[in-house]
Amino acid sequence: MEIRTLRYFLAVAREENMSHAAEALHVTQPTLSKALKSLEQELGKKLFTRKSFSIRLTEEGLLLRDRAESLVDMADKIEKEFVSLDDITGGELFLGLAESYQIRFLARQIKRLKERYPNLRYHITSGDTEQVADKLDRGLLDFAVLAETPDSRKYDSLAFPTPDIWGLVMRTDDPLAKKKAIRVNDLKGLPLFCSGQGWIHDIPAWAGAHMKDLRLEGSFRLSYNGSVFAREGLGYLLTFRDLVNTSDESGLTFRPLRPELKTPLYLVRNKYRTLTPIAEQFLAGMTKECS
Repeated sequence: MEIRTLRYFLAVAREENMSHAAEALHVTQPTLSKALKSLEQELGKKLFTRKSFSIRLTEEGLLLRDRAESLVDMADKIEKEFVSLDDITGGELFLGLAESYQIRFLARQIKRLKERYPNLRYHITSGDTEQVADKLDRGLLDFAVLAETPDSRKYDSLAFPTPDIWGLVMRTDDPLAKKKAIRVNDLKGLPLFCSGQGWIHDIPAWAGAHMKDLRLEGSFRLSYNGSVFAREGLGYLLTFRDLVNTSDESGLTFRPLRPELKTPLYLVRNKYRTLTPIAEQFLAGMTKECS
């Protein structure tokens, strides 16, 4: 199974049309059809159902699409890494970021690197810890920012200067907005929004025996989306400070939790993977930034 054939397959899956995919790939339609037929024969499975004007993936095709995307991403990353070995003015950097206002430290370091290495290209994947850790484990990222203590058996890590502070985001006209801080008794029975990771790990550590009295209305991977629901009066968002807009014009306000709940943030890398020269430069700069 060739990477080129997988690229063909992904193009057809994306375009859902053989001629459109052939045009995007700059190959003839007979060439594309022959390659996909050979792929189906090699796997012994039907990957597409063909209709008059479109193509749909079968269950087997959907499975291959998920696997092929990872394989093609990895192949692209390897190619870029080897090209960057001879590129003394830049290189490729792949980063996976959990949400935190402390991402500003990382952005500052990238800016410094861009000034020294103008051909630096960086690729950002955003998501929660589960999402970015998975990509890091599969070798698709050079570094990930995690909002939990990393596994020292798998990762080398660097702690950010300060932890993130938890609090409650709510409408400014809500009665709880009059409080200076939020305690667990204030939240009993209220519809709460939170990240899945925070609800499983962080909030129980804070709420203790009162966790059973708290009600999760819905979970969000991105705090911005949760803040939209809070602004519409659907509930209250438990999140880190400074992640969503709580300015006077936003209609929202943030109040810290009491007792204070903190979550440390870490820059991590897979300790068993070799870094490219530009990734080494980035790590050295971040080590200074966080010391």
